[in-house]
Amino acid sequence: MNAFAAATDALFADPNLGETALWQAGGIGPGVPVRVIRRRPDAVVEFGASRALMATVLIDLRRTEAATIDEGDLVVIGADTFKVIGTPSSDAVGLVLTCEAVKV
Repeated sequence: MNAFAAATDALFADPNLGETALWQAGGIGPGVPVRVIRRRPDAVVEFGASRALMATVLIDLRRTEAATIDEGDLVVIGADTFKVIGTPSSDAVGLVLTCEAVKV
């Protein structure tokens, strides 16, 4: 394991950042336990000359736990269920996948 992988594992294990979740491929089945980091940054969207502030949900997962996560999959965090709405993107070193999601 290299230093980046060790640091990533430490971040996901931290109870202040990481959360236990279930990943349901295709939105079905009992799910696979994973650790996630949930982020809710605001995005500024422009419509012609006006701008709107939209709340977004991003969910980070370790590639080692959910390498095949894809659009349409579900991530259940506590009582909240989120649907992945786009193709996940990877970080620069390929350790973390970031998924844009909506609450269902």
